[in-house]
Amino acid sequence: MEQLSRSELRKQIMTILYQINIYENNKMQYNIDEIIKDVAKIDNEFVKETVYGVITYKNEIDELANKYLNKWTINRLGNTDQAILRIGIYELIYANTPDIVAINEAIELAKIYSDDDVRKMINGVLDKILHNK
Repeated sequence: MEQLSRSELRKQIMTILYQINIYENNKMQYNIDEIIKDVAKIDNEFVKETVYGVITYKNEIDELANKYLNKWTINRLGNTDQAILRIGIYELIYANTPDIVAINEAIELAKIYSDDDVRKMINGVLDKILHNK
């Protein structure tokens, strides 16, 4: 079985968090492990750790995001953008990911899945968090 790169795994994490967000916004029941299994297809610690980490610290993560999103809140971003920003903040604050990697990976995802303004917003928020760590 092929090993996926961390970047590929982050795309899966983004998809999982995106789906969870939609379930929550629609007040639907869901099983985190089922969603992980559906999306990831393989059992991966990094995926599980990050998904559960983001969910566990979601309030703290969103609070940090809102603190640095200028006149904006994370809930106003699209579901994909929210997922990318949450992964970036989680990795910056709670994971052992090197700071520069956490930021670069979030920006790479944002380049693919977000528009330019949102990418700049995500970059700005992560940059401010890094400098206030």
